[in-house]
Amino acid sequence: MTTEQLDAVAKAQPFRPFTVHLADGTKHHVPHPEMIWRTPGGRTIVIALGGEKTAIVDLLLVTKIVQDNGTPRRRRAE
Repeated sequence: MTTEQLDAVAKAQPFRPFTVHLADGTKHHVPHPEMIWRTPGGRTIVIALGGEKTAIVDLLLVTKIVQDNGTPRRRRAE
């Protein structure tokens, strides 16, 4: 997953909730744009999971992002 692909979904107007799928099968739902942050370098994202819990994720481990309408945004072959 690239930073541009993530930004396209996370900063979309209007925002649509989405789910981040990781290589190990883990999924993290992002219901609001304030629930996901990207480090300035771009490689690490932080997802708020509710309460005080967060997931710190290497962007290279994201296999796809699925928006609530079921449309997957897959990683491009490099």
